[in-house]
Amino acid sequence: MKKKIHIEYPLSSASGAVLWGAISTPSGLQRWFADQVTKDDKVFTFTWGKTETRKAEMINQRTESFIRFHWKDDEPKTYFELKLQYNELTNDQELIITDFVDPSEEEDSINLWNSQIEVLRRTCGI
Repeated sequence: MKKKIHIEYPLSSASGAVLWGAISTPSGLQRWFADQVTKDDKVFTFTWGKTETRKAEMINQRTESFIRFHWKDDEPKTYFELKLQYNELTNDQELIITDFVDPSEEEDSINLWNSQIEVLRRTCGI
């Protein structure tokens, strides 16, 4: 049974439109999440290196708000979600990650997300 985790990343005064493109399009995701990303209808194919490929179906989205994927090879009712939230108090964007992880791999998963978000920050100039 996988565990649901939430991780919040403040992204300064980044443009919501730029961030939305980075989390919702194959070209945007390819800049920080995977080495190669393709899309066929609602199925995104993510490739890392020469050997690892995973397919995820986009199961829900609200433009400029969130996008939710389900890994095709994962347990039912699991997903990972990338959600943008604007903080009116600080005028900053936040990226909220929701993911389902094996409890024994929670720390590794969080470290991987932390690493990927650092790449996102660099590629978006945040």
